[in-house]
Amino acid sequence: MQETIKVHVIKYPDRDNLMMRYRCPDSGKHIARSTRATNQRKAEREAAKWEAELREGRYQKPSRMTWQDFRREFERDVLDGLKESTAQAYEATLNVFERKARPGKLAEVTTTKLTAFVTMLRDDGRTPATIARHLRTLKLAMRWASRQGLLRVLPQFDMPKQAKGMRGRPITLEEFERMLAAAPQWDFYLRGLWTSGLRLSESLALRWDNAPEALVVDLEGRRPMLRIPAESEKGNTHRTLPMAPEFAQLLATVPAAQRKGFVFHPVNKLGEPMARTRHAVGPRVADWGEGRRCGRPAARRRR
Repeated sequence: MQETIKVHVIKYPDRDNLMMRYRCPDSGKHIARSTRATNQRKAEREAAKWEAELREGRYQKPSRMTWQDFRREFERDVLDGLKESTAQAYEATLNVFERKARPGKLAEVTTTKLTAFVTMLRDDGRTPATIARHLRTLKLAMRWASRQGLLRVLPQFDMPKQAKGMRGRPITLEEFERMLAAAPQWDFYLRGLWTSGLRLSESLALRWDNAPEALVVDLEGRRPMLRIPAESEKGNTHRTLPMAPEFAQLLATVPAAQRKGFVFHPVNKLGEPMARTRHAVGPRVADWGEGRRCGRPAARRRR
């Protein structure tokens, strides 16, 4: 029936560009799209190209699979068969991408959206190494989706180049354990950062209860989740994100009676609460990171 398809150029009164449309042989409905041209001759050339694609079966509609449906399939078919630590790494990256890029459908994962995602990560102060790690993980996930026929167009992944002399590699488990030994009063918080995949600003906003601009812990359902209340979202839409199992296990160590307010409470050397900003907390974490090789906090820089 594809040989009967004929694409016509038409003018809609409310559009500047000429449109092209055809009647679907199967449904009998008219299907239209823009020619992106105001010139009749150019529009007819676009219509001829589309007609050829339709007749030869080369044209494919964008996938209607939602991002959440993709995540469920990916978890079931891929993550469930991986080591727990590897699965957690995938989930952490997908969570970050979901919070920043907010894809509604899988087909929205395009080169343009990935470029915007990288820009947002840079604006958040993420290192080139961290950005590259997220992109590598996303690339593997999108390749799987493409092989399954879920993603029709595989986006381009441009890895950030690391400047000479820049130290951006992730810390090893041994180095992390040295950081814990150097800062025992921050043990719970550092473990939370290690297992959750949250960035500093997100971890400082994490709460046990609802509040504006907060991520909320939800341990009540079948699976632990991070919940974003509707009042905290510009679109006034309630969203939930799966939580890494190791992070859920850490949170479960907190007695139920203490699950109020903020989840993490960073303190200074005197044990006093610190300002809940990445500018206040970040340098302390960085100092311990810089001193990780000798197993003690690095000396604070004089300003």
